[in-house]
Amino acid sequence: MENLSVYRNTAIKKGLWSIRDKKENYHRILDKAIARFNEELAAIEQRCLDSKENPDVLLNAVTKVTNNMNHVCEEFERGVSYDKTITKDAQARFREKTEFIMSKSYFINRARTWPQGYQGDHKTLEFIYRTTPQSEGIGYYLDLYALNVALAEGVRNRIKKLENILREEIVIRETPSILNVACGSCRELVGLSADIISSTAKVICIDYDNDALNFAQGRLSYTGALPQIEFRKYNALRMFDHELNMMEFGMQDIIYSMGYFDYLTDDFLVKMLRSLYMLLNPGGKLIMPFKDAAKYKPQDYHWLCDWDGFLQRTEDDFDRILEEAGISDSALSQSRDKSGVIIFYTATK
Repeated sequence: MENLSVYRNTAIKKGLWSIRDKKENYHRILDKAIARFNEELAAIEQRCLDSKENPDVLLNAVTKVTNNMNHVCEEFERGVSYDKTITKDAQARFREKTEFIMSKSYFINRARTWPQGYQGDHKTLEFIYRTTPQSEGIGYYLDLYALNVALAEGVRNRIKKLENILREEIVIRETPSILNVACGSCRELVGLSADIISSTAKVICIDYDNDALNFAQGRLSYTGALPQIEFRKYNALRMFDHELNMMEFGMQDIIYSMGYFDYLTDDFLVKMLRSLYMLLNPGGKLIMPFKDAAKYKPQDYHWLCDWDGFLQRTEDDFDRILEEAGISDSALSQSRDKSGVIIFYTATK
C-alpha cells in the first residue's frame, strides 16, 4: 500500500508541497487504498462461501485489512494537518465508495444511517452489549470486528463498572433519590433491581427518545423494581439551569449519565456539570464516565462508521472541564474500566 508520509517527505524536499498538491495527492493515494480495501474484502467475502474456512482465520483477515485501511485514514488526517473540511469530505467519500460491502454489516450500516435519528441510540448500544453479530457472510465478520475494537470493549466494561459504583452508593443509603440523565436502555438498573427494592430508592430516568423509555420500562417490568422507577420524556439539554432543575427534579443523592456527557461541547458541558453538582444533597455523588481518546483509535467510528458525535477528549481535557465547572480536586475521585478506555470521575458534594 502506497505510503503517504514517503510522498510528503519527498515533496517537501523538492519544494513541491503546495496546498493543492497536498490535497490532490493525498486524495489520490487514499482512493487507491480504498480500491484495494474493497478488493480485499470482496475476496474475503468469496471465502465466506466456503463452509470449511476457519472462522477465526476469516475474522483475522477482516481485521488485518481494516486495520491497514485505518492506518491510511489516520495518515491522511495527519497529512492534511487535520483540516476538518478536507477530512470530512474524505470520510464521506470513503463511506460512499465502501457502501456496497459495508452495508452488509448490521452494526456498520446502523452506525452510518442512524435510523433512530441521532447517534448513540439505545439499540446500537444494545448491539455492543450483547456481543452477538446480526449479519451473515462478510457482514458477520464485519460485525465481529466492530464488537472487538477497544472502544466497544470499553463501552461494555463501562456499564458493568457503573453498575458496581451505583450499587456501592445505593446500599449505604436509605431511600436514596437517583437521577439518570439520558438513560437509554437502563441496562445497568436491571442488575441493581434488588438493591433498588431493598433500599426503597426512587429513580428518575429521563430521555428524549420514547422508544428508549418504552424499551427500558419493558425490560424493568420483569424485575419488581418498576414501581420505584419513573420514566420521563425530557430534553437533557435543558439541564444547564439550576433553578429549572430544582423545579423539575428537586435535590438528588445520586446523579449519573452513561455516555451523554461525551456528546456535549466544552462550554455547555461545564454549565451542565455545574448545575448537576449543585443539585446534589450534602454527601451526594455525581458520577461521570468519559471516553479517553488517548486509549482508542477514532478511525473506526469516523471513517468506517459515521459516528463522530462524541467528542475526542483526554484526561487533561476532563480535568480542565471539571475545574471550570467549579468541582474541586478534593471532591473528586477517579478510576478506569478494565480496558482503560473509560475514565470515571465521581464528585462528592
